[in-house]
Amino acid sequence: MLNRLSAALALLPRRLLVSSTRTFPSSLPSLGGMEAATVRCLPGEPKLTISFRLNGSHKNMLRDQDEALGRALARISNATVKNQSKRKKSKKNQGAEQQSTAAEPAVVKLFYGGEEVPETALNAEAWRDGAVLQVGDVRYCVQRNTPTFTTAELPVAMLAGFPVCPKLEVEFGNLQQSEFTWFRENSPNTRSDSADEGSAQDAGWSLVGHERVFVPSNQDIGHRLKLSSTPRDGSRSGQAVVLVSAGTVEAGPGVCTFDNRHAYTGKMAEWPTVRVVSYNILADIYAQTELSRTVLYPYCPLYALQLDYRQNLIKKELAGYNGDIVCLQEVDKGVFVDSLTPALDAFGLDGIFRLKEKQHEGLATFYRRSKFRLLSSHDITLSKALTSDPIHADLLEKISADAALKEKILQRSTSLQVCVLEDLNNPSRSICVANTHLYWHPKGGNIRLVQMAVALHHLSHVMNEVSPGAPLVFCGDFNSSPNSGVFQLLNESLVPSQHPDWSSSGLEEPCSLELVSPLPPLLSACGQPEYTNYVGGFQGCLDYIFIQPNHMKVKQVIPLPTHQEVTTYSALPSVTHPSDHIALVCDLLWSP
Repeated sequence: MLNRLSAALALLPRRLLVSSTRTFPSSLPSLGGMEAATVRCLPGEPKLTISFRLNGSHKNMLRDQDEALGRALARISNATVKNQSKRKKSKKNQGAEQQSTAAEPAVVKLFYGGEEVPETALNAEAWRDGAVLQVGDVRYCVQRNTPTFTTAELPVAMLAGFPVCPKLEVEFGNLQQSEFTWFRENSPNTRSDSADEGSAQDAGWSLVGHERVFVPSNQDIGHRLKLSSTPRDGSRSGQAVVLVSAGTVEAGPGVCTFDNRHAYTGKMAEWPTVRVVSYNILADIYAQTELSRTVLYPYCPLYALQLDYRQNLIKKELAGYNGDIVCLQEVDKGVFVDSLTPALDAFGLDGIFRLKEKQHEGLATFYRRSKFRLLSSHDITLSKALTSDPIHADLLEKISADAALKEKILQRSTSLQVCVLEDLNNPSRSICVANTHLYWHPKGGNIRLVQMAVALHHLSHVMNEVSPGAPLVFCGDFNSSPNSGVFQLLNESLVPSQHPDWSSSGLEEPCSLELVSPLPPLLSACGQPEYTNYVGGFQGCLDYIFIQPNHMKVKQVIPLPTHQEVTTYSALPSVTHPSDHIALVCDLLWSP
């Protein structure tokens, strides 16, 4: 869309080792001399699961909840026979004398409170927490709905100086209460295919940390990492998992463009100050195209465009801002689920995602859960809202006079993400947070004007009907410069019919409308920077955080990177900056 610099900076390419996490489940915990038998049983589900170890073999049985207990016990007894048969067969194959007698089924009973549970009891009622399962001479303590990791993964790429955030999902537990222990491999480049390296403690590994997130140092370069994690919920704990990275820690890029900015955001903002971040993080589906590699960003080394590399930088950058509200654009769905959500969750943020229709990327809004609670979401696709919501009927009628413009507008999948957050420090009040990424084309100023008009009317409706009195924080990549009609509509609440943006498509008879915002003039909290987007052939201010000045005051604007920092590697993205945009960060004073 824009002319780009053709000369690329001569940098030696580097490859990150692509690897997958190796997972080693630990043995079930021992309770009072008894091993554990875990039972997963949820109301509304037809089945329950019974898991335990029998003669060194893990058993996982799926039974009907409304089945009689006796049938489940008989199935366990039959399993002991099969297990014995397998062991005898194994001994025969090893040359041992085969016994002629057939294996006897073990006596299997279930006790609760010292009394045997009747075999006529239904499984859903019989398998209670604290019950005792007896299989022959072995006794198991039943743990019902024990904390369990349903997902446990380490990231593919790990860089020294950058946070390693495991992807963890727990059922019946609390990640904030779970236990984490990190180890570093003592001898680099050693591999073992046995499960011994999956033990929580191993002579080949050194203890390096106990936090959920681990930041490797230069001493860890060339070494693998291991995480042992136990899910917990209060006094209850579940089966630990041990994760071993197949890849090693690699050297980081050194000082990044955002490191100096973190000096202003090292501490979290104190109430009633709210720190807001808006950032277009560059979707992977756009960074990996041939056009991006050869035309848009020819100066950026290919390894620095790889998602795994950029995600390390993005997570460190966002974590260092200590934001209370973080609005992101160009977020790949997989990035939101697999990378951003587990990472920012570890730093105290919850998030919601809005996928663009017919696209693989969208909008994400994160909020600090110690300060806010999500009350409601009111997302829309702007083109659909224009044609379906009666509040836009007048605008639709005027736009319909220009068939070509109307068609272009309706073809766009641009979304508006809107959420209402409750202030946990003062539950009687809330805040309306909006996030969008408007149409990108340089000749699409008229389309963006209509998109913004729809967005403002929708926001006005939400604020009047859902959260009266709530202030608005409107973030996004508006693809609009400070002299654009979009900026004027936001900043002055009025765009005249003679504005040049109505002729941006070069039409002989452009559609010219006077647009009036339903909201009072908004303030650009970070002002009008020289640029928030800096690529080889274009530099300009496209990103904003708009606020209502009668509700909020700007307390601090975090300085953008210096021009020298931005251009050290020609332009953005680079080895020290993960996107072609620059994050906007400001502290807002919310009047008590």
